Amino acid sequence: MSEQKSLLRRAFDLLWGAVVLLYRLTVIAVVVLVLGLLWLAFSGGPPVVVEDNVALVLAPSGILVEQVDVDPGQEIVESFSGEMPSQSSLHDLIEALEVARNDERIRFAVLKLDGLWGAGLAQLDELRAAMTAFQAAGKQIVAWGPWYDQAHYYAAAQADEISLDPYGMVYVEGFSAYNNYFAEAIEKIGIQMNVFRVGAFKSAVEPFTRNDMSAEAREANREWLGDLWGAYRDVVSSGRGLPPEAADRYVGGMRAGFEELGGDAAAYARDQGLVTRIETLTEFRARMAETVGVDEDHGSFRQIHYLDYLSAVRRAPEPPSAGGASKVALVVVQGEIVDGPGQVGQAGGDTIFELLEDARRDEEVAAVVLRIDSPGGSVWAAEQIRRAVGNLRAAGKPVVASMSSVAASGGYWVAMDADEIWAHETTITGSIGVFGLVPTFDRTLDKLGIHTDGVGTTPLAGAFRLDRPLGADARAIIQSGVEKVYRDFIEGVAGARELDVDAVDAIAQGRVWSGADAKQLGLIDQFGSLRNAADAAAGLAGLAADDYALDERRPPRSFTARVLSQFSGSFGAALPQGWLGWIERLRTRVDAQYLLTAFNDPRGLYAHCFCTPGVSGQAAR
Repeated sequence: MSEQKSLLRRAFDLLWGAVVLLYRLTVIAVVVLVLGLLWLAFSGGPPVVVEDNVALVLAPSGILVEQVDVDPGQEIVESFSGEMPSQSSLHDLIEALEVARNDERIRFAVLKLDGLWGAGLAQLDELRAAMTAFQAAGKQIVAWGPWYDQAHYYAAAQADEISLDPYGMVYVEGFSAYNNYFAEAIEKIGIQMNVFRVGAFKSAVEPFTRNDMSAEAREANREWLGDLWGAYRDVVSSGRGLPPEAADRYVGGMRAGFEELGGDAAAYARDQGLVTRIETLTEFRARMAETVGVDEDHGSFRQIHYLDYLSAVRRAPEPPSAGGASKVALVVVQGEIVDGPGQVGQAGGDTIFELLEDARRDEEVAAVVLRIDSPGGSVWAAEQIRRAVGNLRAAGKPVVASMSSVAASGGYWVAMDADEIWAHETTITGSIGVFGLVPTFDRTLDKLGIHTDGVGTTPLAGAFRLDRPLGADARAIIQSGVEKVYRDFIEGVAGARELDVDAVDAIAQGRVWSGADAKQLGLIDQFGSLRNAADAAAGLAGLAADDYALDERRPPRSFTARVLSQFSGSFGAALPQGWLGWIERLRTRVDAQYLLTAFNDPRGLYAHCFCTPGVSGQAAR
C-alpha cells in the first residue's frame, strides 16, 4: 500500500511540476512581451535634431501602403533585430517631401528604392506629384539604386539625376496578366467547382473552371493593361526628356543591346537615356558629400532619413481647435474586404463601419475621405461600408472616395455612394460583377471509398452539404442570389452616378477599367491625389483648403487582441502575416490563409477582382 501511495504521489508531483513549469513559462512570456512593448515605446533615444545643410533620404522598405497595419509579433522582431519595416506609408513619404520643400535645412533629396518590395502605379503617381512640387521649390532629387525594377523606375524617372550601380539593371518589361488555370487538376482530384456569376467579363472564377483565358477576359485585360503601359511610357518619356517611344524601344531592343554590350545591363540603360550615370554607392556618397559634407560618424554624406525627419518636425504641438467641425476624417479601406472585424492586412466590414460611424458621431468632423486600395471581397462586408457612407451623408457630412492603385469590384461598391469619386488614370477600377463559388467534394470522397447517404425532412435538407453534389434546386437558389446582388450593384451605381441602368449594365459585366476609361464612362468624377480629395471634401463641407485638419482614423487593434488573433484557427493563421501573407500575396494568392480568411462572406457571394498587373513573374489576379 505504501509503495502504491508513493507511485501516486510521484505521479502527482510530476503533474504539479508540469503545471508550475507552464505557469512560470507563461509569466516569463508575459514579462518578455511587456518589456518588448516598453522597449518599443521608449527606444527612440534622444529627440532627432535636423541639422543645417543635409540631404533628405527617401528610402522606403517593404510594401508601400495607404495605412501601416503590421502584425505586432513581426513589429517586435523587426525592431529588436534592426530589420527595415515591412510596410512603408505612402503618406509619410509625401508629408516628408511637402514639409522639406520649404525647410531651408534640407538641401536636396535622395531617392533609394531597392528596399521597396511592391507599390501600385497610382500610389507612385502621388509620390511623383510630391516630388514635382519639391523640385518646383528649387530643390533637386537624385536617385541611386543597385537596380531598378519596373515600379522603382516609374518613381525614379521623375528625379533630376538617376544613378545606377555598374552591376545594376533597369528592369522594365511591360505589364502582363497571366494566371494559373486549375480546371484539369481539379477534375483529376474529383472536386466539382460550382460557379455562379453574372457578367461576361467576371473572370475571377476562370482559374477554377478553365484551362486558359477566355476571349472576353483577354479583350478586357488587353484594354486596361494597355492604358497602364501608355501611362508608364508617358512618365518615362516626360521624366527623362526622351521620345514617346523610349520605353518600347528600351524593351524591344534589350536583347540586341545586351549582346552588343557584352551583357552590360547598366551601360545599356545609360545608352538608352534611362539613367544619368553609372557609379558605385561609395562613389555616389562621395559625390553627394561634395554638396552637404561628410558625416564623420558613419562616413557617408550628411543626411536624415525621412522617418527621422518626420519624427522631428511632428514634435511641434498642434494648435488648439477653434471649435466646431474643422476636421476631415480619413478612413482607409485597404486589402481584401472581409466579413467581421478582419485580420491584420484586411478591411473588416464591421471595423470600417464602426470607424465611419465614429466619424459621423464626432462633432469635430465636417467631412470624410474614404481612401480605397482594395480588389473587393465579401458583398455583405462591402454593403456594410456602403451603408455607413449613406449614414454620413444623411447626417449632412459629405464623403469623398479617393481611389489608390486598385478600387475594383467590392472596392467600387463601397465608393459608389460617395458625393464624389477621385482616382488616378492608372487606378484599376470597375469590375462591377458578382460571383459565387461552391466546391463540392463528393467525387473526391468517392475516389477514397467514402460515400454520403441519408434522409432529410425537406427537399433542401442537406442540399448544400459540400460532400454531396449540388442539385438543381440548390443551383437555382444560389444563381438567383448572385443575379439579385448584381442587379443591386448596377442599380446602385446607376442611382449614385445618375446613369441609366442599361448603360451601367453595358459597362459592368465584371469588366475591369483603368481610371482613364472609368472617367470617360462616368464611373469616377476627377483625377487627383488624396490631398485633392480631402480638399474637395472640405469644400463640400464649407471649409477652405487651409482651414481643416486631416484626421486619420485607424482600426482599434489592441496589442493583446492582435496577438491572440494569431493563435486562433488553423496553424496557417497562427503565422505572422508578414511571412504567410505579404510574400505569398505578391506571388499567387492561393495559400490556405488567404482562402480561409479572405473568402468568408456568410452568403458565399463576392464582388472581388483578381486584377493586379503581373510583373517579373508575379501572377495577375
